[in-house]
Amino acid sequence: MKHQPFPLSLEKTWHYFSRTYRLVWNTVFALLVALLCLACFAVGAGAGYFAFLVKDMDAPSRESMYSAISSYEETSHMYFANGVYLGRFRSDLDREAVPLSNVSPYVVQAIIATEDEHFYEHHGVVPKAVIRAMFQELTNSPIKSGGSTLTQQLVKNQLLTNEVSFERKAKEMLLALRLETFFSKQQILEAYLNVVPFGRSSSGRNIAGIQAAAQGVFGVNAKDLNLAQAAFLAGLPQNPFVYTPFAPDGSVKPDISAGLRRMKTVLYRMKRAGYISEKQYNEALAYDVAKHFAAPKPSPFEQYPFLTMEIERRAKDILAEVLAKRDGHQPAKLKRNPSLFQRYVGEAEKALRQGGYRIYTTIDKDLYEQMQRIAARYPYYGNDNVYYAKDKQTGKTIAHRQPVEVGAMLIENKTGKILSFVGGRDYKREQLNHATQAHRSNGSTMKPLLVYAPAMEMGIVQPATIIPDLPLSIGSYKPKNADGKTHGLVTARYALQQSFNIPAVRAYMRIQHRDPVDYLHKMGITSVAKQEESHPALAIGGTNVGVTVEENVNAYATFANYGTFVDAYMIEKIVDKNGTVVYQHQSKPVSVFSPQTSYLMIDMMRDVLHGGTASSLPGYLAFSADWAGKTGTSQANRDSWFVAVNPNVTFGVWIGYDRPAPLETYYKGLSYGKRTQLLWAQFMNAAYRVHPKLIAPRERFAMPGGIVRRAYCAATGLSPSEACQKAGLVRYDLYNTRFAPKEGSGADLTESRLVVIDGRRYLALATTPEEFVTHGVIVQSELLAAWGVAEDDWDGMDFTAAVLKENGHPPAPPSARLDGHTLVWTPHRERDVIGYRVYRVDDGGARRVVAVVKAGEPTAFSALEPGASYDVTAVDIAGQESAPSNLVSRPAAERPAPPAAEDGAENDTPPHSEAAEEGTDAD
Repeated sequence: MKHQPFPLSLEKTWHYFSRTYRLVWNTVFALLVALLCLACFAVGAGAGYFAFLVKDMDAPSRESMYSAISSYEETSHMYFANGVYLGRFRSDLDREAVPLSNVSPYVVQAIIATEDEHFYEHHGVVPKAVIRAMFQELTNSPIKSGGSTLTQQLVKNQLLTNEVSFERKAKEMLLALRLETFFSKQQILEAYLNVVPFGRSSSGRNIAGIQAAAQGVFGVNAKDLNLAQAAFLAGLPQNPFVYTPFAPDGSVKPDISAGLRRMKTVLYRMKRAGYISEKQYNEALAYDVAKHFAAPKPSPFEQYPFLTMEIERRAKDILAEVLAKRDGHQPAKLKRNPSLFQRYVGEAEKALRQGGYRIYTTIDKDLYEQMQRIAARYPYYGNDNVYYAKDKQTGKTIAHRQPVEVGAMLIENKTGKILSFVGGRDYKREQLNHATQAHRSNGSTMKPLLVYAPAMEMGIVQPATIIPDLPLSIGSYKPKNADGKTHGLVTARYALQQSFNIPAVRAYMRIQHRDPVDYLHKMGITSVAKQEESHPALAIGGTNVGVTVEENVNAYATFANYGTFVDAYMIEKIVDKNGTVVYQHQSKPVSVFSPQTSYLMIDMMRDVLHGGTASSLPGYLAFSADWAGKTGTSQANRDSWFVAVNPNVTFGVWIGYDRPAPLETYYKGLSYGKRTQLLWAQFMNAAYRVHPKLIAPRERFAMPGGIVRRAYCAATGLSPSEACQKAGLVRYDLYNTRFAPKEGSGADLTESRLVVIDGRRYLALATTPEEFVTHGVIVQSELLAAWGVAEDDWDGMDFTAAVLKENGHPPAPPSARLDGHTLVWTPHRERDVIGYRVYRVDDGGARRVVAVVKAGEPTAFSALEPGASYDVTAVDIAGQESAPSNLVSRPAAERPAPPAAEDGAENDTPPHSEAAEEGTDAD
């Protein structure tokens, strides 16, 4: 069959189709080539631009990157004694690192499903996500899907700034890729969870890191979060302060719906990713999240303001030395350079607020809380003091009220641990820590530290040493006893027991040239300058600066440690976030006194509580222990102290006004001294209820070797002589064997002829009439001269006799008169008159002595005979007698006539005798 050609129309159609196809194909191909070239150009340009953006960035090493992702602000923590948690160190942000193994799996799943669903697949960057994000940015799309992986977010937070720029984004991507090559997904995820912010806690504080979030929002640890809680927290990082349920004051926001909606989104994504089942999803949606929010928690500062501030202050100083030592600076050099020290203090403060340290203290939580309760409720402080001062702004004088403040501290003797303290009554009113920072005169509590213990150590004083308590003048300084009196010759023991000031100053003057202030410095009282040593008032607490309660109590613990000073401390150790102990307290005992001196001092201070100035204290205590202590009062009663030791602990209390002013002498029936002692006792009673064995040990202070009991003469303090024994003045006391009185060391008393006038003893002269003389013993003058007492000052002292100077002429005659049946006369005004003689004068003028009246006795003589005459003469110390006084006679008695007998009656009544009549008159 012959082939037929296409019709003309069909051929023409095919021709046009063929031409069109080639044209379209060529055009499409050209476009594809153009697009490919454009894409290649774009990629090349992008790569070139990317290279340009990161050309100046050094590639960090693995070590530097590890340091960067693991170096983040982490809250430091404080602990009571025995590891009892106290709270977080004050900082702007709460964060606590936690290993991934201690994080709930729900948290990990929720974070990945929400923030980076391809986390386990990518190598740090998801290109399509980056392109999508860039396209949305370039087109200003209202939908922003984000392009950052968890790795990129970690890089942004820890290695870069929050700057918004293509350069930062390029660096972020490059660092993310590098980070993924060095670290595992688990390491990256752990770092991210410890870095990411989560808004606010139930205390209103900023929180970051999953552990702080779990605690701050739900009050549980990160490992214990359930599904709903984990989903709620995983939703917060996208916009922490919008989704957080808490307001800045810690209260729950009125509307938390945004956070709840975000939680639902997280749960949905977890279900979509296959992490949870439909049942788990529905159960989590039904969970009442708000019902399980953490209750508001007061910060440690709000709950324990004095304590947390003191811990911070001490921790900064300690860590400053640690940091300085790291840089090659020795502590001694650091303290001599204030500017250098302050620089390191600043570094230490920053490190403590951000470095995640653990600060372990010696403070016993129960003791501390009980003492704060007592301090807050004590009802006997006294009334507020009102003072007037000019306002700096207005210049007007305005009234200010200030309450009585308190400072107290309890120290464990052997270790120096500060177990508890009271910084004040109200931190909001006054931030000064009255236990550790307030310097005040320590009054008579200075006496054992600066006077008696050093003097015993030097062999100048022993408990039975006799010290004159006589008026004393040292230039313009004239010390006075609290009662305004002097008490003659007293033992050091009795002077301390009764807190006499003059004997303490006299004893201090005996050792003043032997550097007694060095003893204070050895016991940690550095606030008393060496230059103050020349001031006698220092013996009774007259310091320029004063001492703190801590210094005073710490020094007293030296006696309990048998003469070894152990510096008090509060910070036991500091541990960094890696578990390395960067500081561990180590005691450096200092030998101050011998065990013998310390025990004798304790034995003397026992008497303060038994018959002394603190004799009321044992009655306030609910328990018994071997306490030895000392009261103290500063000038004008501005400070009141009581410090005491037992074999386990030393405890001291101070009360006073911040702006020094006299304490009320009596308040609610209690003197200021008893108010202080009662407060001290209430603190100790509370402490006893917490730790009875610590506060009331059964054992007593053990007497060391080298102490003996010896007899002494109560008039001299020396070994009793025969004269002392005859006078009945032998007593017994304890001595350091080295300084015990030696038998037969010489005469201590002299038997003398004395004249006693108004209780005062004067040396009789050879011509003093014997009838006016009293025989007694006196102390040898050289013994008193050693205490700075001249014979002219002996007036009124026990076992001494002053010199009564005669005026060189006979006394003037007295003036006598009859008072009823009694002869009376006016006491003589001349000082050398030692008595009077009463004479009966006969009718012929003969005179005989019928009575001798000593000066100071009543000037009267009642044994007058009726009808007899009498006169009186005055006799002086030299035996000179005055002329007789005027003659005084008692009238003769008249015998009354007997009554007449009645008529017819017999008078059987005998006549009244004269004696009977006088008796009747007398009745």
